[in-house]
Amino acid sequence: MRILHTMLRVGDLQRSIDFYTQVLGMRLLRSQEYPEGEFTLAFLGYGDESEHTVIELTYNWGVDSYELGSGYGHIAIEVDDVYAATDAIRQRGGKILREAGPMNAGTTIIAFVEDPDGYPIELIGKR
Repeated sequence: MRILHTMLRVGDLQRSIDFYTQVLGMRLLRSQEYPEGEFTLAFLGYGDESEHTVIELTYNWGVDSYELGSGYGHIAIEVDDVYAATDAIRQRGGKILREAGPMNAGTTIIAFVEDPDGYPIELIGKR
């Protein structure tokens, strides 16, 4: 068994694809419209779905925002250098929620950024 994907509902599909590809460096792997269901799916990631976990963006036609709820936490992405990744994301227009630095009560270097729909993304330094 393995985790295939995490699904996020988004209010503007192209804006979200642009964020995940241009700001976080993922690739758009595939997308498909479902006219009868009035939704579009886009799958993005750092590698092929056959070997990597990816993100599924779901755009329900005509819905431009969602309440994130209090149960959702975040997506985590491992990076070589959290400080450099945070700077690069900032330069590409990404919103930084927490600057790079040691985690609370620990030594692991982390940072948090936010996608266009408000989903937090944790950057964790390689161990």
